[in-house]
Amino acid sequence: MQSITIRIGGMTCAACAAGIERALRKNEGIASARVNLASESAQIEFDERALSPARIRDIILKAGFSVIEPQQASPDQLRERKRRELNTARVKLWFCAAFTLPLLYLAMAPMLPVSLPFPGFLDPMAHPFAFAVTQLLLCLPVLLAGYRFYTVGFTSLLRLRPNMDSLIAIGTSAAFLYSIYSLVRIYAGDHMAAHHGLYFESTATIITLVMLGKFLEQRSRNHTGDAIQKLMGLTPKNGLVVRDGQEQQVPIEQIVPGDVVIVKPGERIPVDGTITEGEGSVDESMLTGESLPVDKAAGDKVVGGSVNKNGYFRFEATRVGKDTALSQIIRLVEEAQGSKAPIAKLADIISGWFVPAVLLIAVLAGAGWFLAGRDVEFSLTIFVSVLVIACPCALGLATPTAIMVGTGKGAQNGVLFKNAEALEVAHKVRTIVFDKTGTITEGKPQVTDLWAVSGDERRLLGLAASAEQGSEHPLGEAILARAKEDGVPLLPITGFHSLTGRGIEVQIEGETVLLGNRALMEEREISPAPALEQAERLAGEGKTPMFLAAGGTLQGLVAVADTIKEHSAHTVRELHRLGLRTAMLTGDNRATAAAIAKAVGIREVLSEVLPHQKSEQVRQLMAQGDTVAMVGDGINDAPALAQADVGIAIGSGTDVAIESADIVLVRSDLRDVLYAINLSRATIRNIKQNLFWAFCYNTVGIPVAAGALYLFGGPLMSPMLAAAAMSLSSVSVVLNALRLGRFRL
Repeated sequence: MQSITIRIGGMTCAACAAGIERALRKNEGIASARVNLASESAQIEFDERALSPARIRDIILKAGFSVIEPQQASPDQLRERKRRELNTARVKLWFCAAFTLPLLYLAMAPMLPVSLPFPGFLDPMAHPFAFAVTQLLLCLPVLLAGYRFYTVGFTSLLRLRPNMDSLIAIGTSAAFLYSIYSLVRIYAGDHMAAHHGLYFESTATIITLVMLGKFLEQRSRNHTGDAIQKLMGLTPKNGLVVRDGQEQQVPIEQIVPGDVVIVKPGERIPVDGTITEGEGSVDESMLTGESLPVDKAAGDKVVGGSVNKNGYFRFEATRVGKDTALSQIIRLVEEAQGSKAPIAKLADIISGWFVPAVLLIAVLAGAGWFLAGRDVEFSLTIFVSVLVIACPCALGLATPTAIMVGTGKGAQNGVLFKNAEALEVAHKVRTIVFDKTGTITEGKPQVTDLWAVSGDERRLLGLAASAEQGSEHPLGEAILARAKEDGVPLLPITGFHSLTGRGIEVQIEGETVLLGNRALMEEREISPAPALEQAERLAGEGKTPMFLAAGGTLQGLVAVADTIKEHSAHTVRELHRLGLRTAMLTGDNRATAAAIAKAVGIREVLSEVLPHQKSEQVRQLMAQGDTVAMVGDGINDAPALAQADVGIAIGSGTDVAIESADIVLVRSDLRDVLYAINLSRATIRNIKQNLFWAFCYNTVGIPVAAGALYLFGGPLMSPMLAAAAMSLSSVSVVLNALRLGRFRL
């Protein structure tokens, strides 16, 4: 078996991707075919003895789509092509609107109870033929601009796979063809047909509104690759390596395993490796999500893309190119995005049965009346009435109108649904997985406890903050911030020394001050015993205790921790009240993770999870049968956010996390997780109500339009009444969707 990836152009919806998959799979020799709408690509496994790549490309071309050749598929070329396609869609939309708006005015103004300016030469009473021809001329450009709805819609129908394009094609064709028939009647002298038989404005309006939805969808989809681009941007273009005894800058692509790489303070590490000489404090938050830098020394591993905050070291490159941890995260994000099956729209499911049934009823009704002795005009009226009343405008509006109002309501309240699928699937969530740092917690350390041997906590804080004046470590910044907040003055220092992995040493007023861990105290033969019980208690609460000694005597403890956000515990309680399962996923150690989880009420904790393992943990939860949402804020969360059924990003998080997620909480308030789920539930209820009423209108109206009442001596429904019933169903759907605007949590 051979595997090939082909870039595909011309896909506009999930139905396009599914159609290409079916077209490929029915060919002998193709073992599997997976089409990813987001990346516009197909991954195909095939038997090279039965099929050639050229033959596979022909299959895609015959299905009505284009193939983007490798030489045209560079990132810059793909971005430019997407930009051109979006501009074309925008121009088409404005073009259609320019003809539809005057057409709507022309058709509706004479019917309104108020008198509006209207050209006399188009008066339907005095000049009905000119009135009708002008509408036709305004409608034709819109039909031409929306030709793809007909090519795709009717092709899908002929292949017995009707979709939303089929609904649009059938409904607008029925209205347009009947309008042409009425135009012929007007020319023959039946001037009343100008009042009751023209539906050109319905045809144009439907096409324009659907094109608006397609444009908005395409604009949203064009951003799906931004997360990958931002991840790629984290890797420096060059690295400083030692070759032939000389230091030289080389492109990152030329670094090979075994190279000795030099990293200076403030530089980003180019590839993965193991430190051989020197030491430093490395910020790995872009991968691990943890806010505290990690002290590194000889023998420790470093990860490409992380930043050396301070220190100088050399390391041996071990993993380069596509093998680095960052490259693996990029691959995981791509795979997770591609593995998401598109959600089947309820309207598409209904139309799969409804459209063929309506066509069959229309044909049988028209033919039945003709065979019963009625003339061609009567039978055609029955046929068109059935199609017009069954015009699936309401079915087509049922989902997008509710989605539009729901997403708009969410945006007003700081909850951004990046696509309709996110709003649709969020109501099914049964398990919510939270990242810890920056999601449940604030994401930056703060001083939480001060414990002084002498009881003078202000003096303890003053010594600690003064000592940290020369430090760039986040723990030091937290202590300085607390001193500033409490108004504690800083003392002048001399002789600052950073003791990597242990702490710092300074001189204050001629006295040696040490601030660091227990190992530093024992190294300097200062007994930590008076504070050990307090230190163990603080560590058990997920805090980082630091010992402070002055003049060879222990002065006390300063504890720093990433504090829990104000509404985290409340949000977890409310999620449990809704019957949802919660879990916490973090790379932090087990004790700290357990302490944070206990504080907010989360029962399941997955700790010490590496970045590339997070998506696997989410996948395992999904395999249990639950719909899973992942809430995170860091680059390390991106694969899990993309893997989950619903990815929810904290608005204050990294750009990569935001781009990988389906929902963004702009206010970074965890209570908005509740709002998003409840709004999704309300929207889905509204969609189901819309579909029910739209379907009921058609179900009741179709037999009447087919002449069921006339058969028993009742009235015959004219196409005009059929159109009125069709319009009424559309109006009811829109009004019901607008009720979502009153949604409150």
